[in-house]
Amino acid sequence: MTVAEYNSCVDQYADALFRFVVKNLKDSDAARDVVQDTFEKLWLKAEQVDFQKSKSYLFTAGYHTMIDKIRKEKYSAVMEEHHEEFVQTDNKYSDLKKILNKALETLSEIQRHVVLLRDYEGYSYEEIGEITGLNESQVKVYIYRARLAMKNYLGSLENVI
Repeated sequence: MTVAEYNSCVDQYADALFRFVVKNLKDSDAARDVVQDTFEKLWLKAEQVDFQKSKSYLFTAGYHTMIDKIRKEKYSAVMEEHHEEFVQTDNKYSDLKKILNKALETLSEIQRHVVLLRDYEGYSYEEIGEITGLNESQVKVYIYRARLAMKNYLGSLENVI
């Protein structure tokens, strides 16, 4: 990968990677750190990573970096329980967004990851499997169960709106 291709990766994928990580960590500063670490990993392996596969590499490395950060914070007890005061949104449907975020919080960690990768980032089941290390049928099961859990949490659409 050339320097120009690396810069193109930063331009094309940094925002999407940040959205994915911040949705899971719920801390924009920590998400920025994960994204920066991920791009650093790409830079260090730029000669080995094909430009055509850079998006997959970035999301896989970002996912693993995020998991490492979560595990590290669990042991250091630095993580705070309430982050809602720090989350800002310009979306005028903020109440609906809060409800959906709370529904996502009820999911297990892996369910939340696969749902966000599929529904929020638009990855295929195969790509999600590559990123998370699961096989395609496991991805489908986790997504189905996550959607069912969210449906049960939210109830009917009329209750949400």
